[in-house]
Amino acid sequence: MRNIVNKRLERIVRRPDYLRATRTKNNAVTPGLILQSASLGINAIGPGPRVGFTVSKKVGNAVARNRARRRLRSIASDVFGTESKEPLDFVLIGRANTLKRSYDDLLGDLRFALKQIRARQLVDKLRKKNE
Repeated sequence: MRNIVNKRLERIVRRPDYLRATRTKNNAVTPGLILQSASLGINAIGPGPRVGFTVSKKVGNAVARNRARRRLRSIASDVFGTESKEPLDFVLIGRANTLKRSYDDLLGDLRFALKQIRARQLVDKLRKKNE
């Protein structure tokens, strides 16, 4: 169900920030999307999360890619606007199923991916602490 939030998310707009999120290998794959994360870049303005979106030509023509990107933006504003306060860069990658899945399924996919990334970060912190 759509949750109207007035808070505007800060966007990732520079290519090096996208590449940094890819290099960290901290990602979660779900049927509707792929979520990548990295620590907040030096170009960040606010303390909260930044979000970037990408959809490749594998998804379809320009109309389909833009529709997938709009759906990703919508679920990101619902989830990150209310549930996420950590200072991370997130990149949402659209898949072919992004267009076919229902809105509620996409919300569930993003929440599940976020839980996976948080759990992975917790494990990494514990490993570093024990070393």
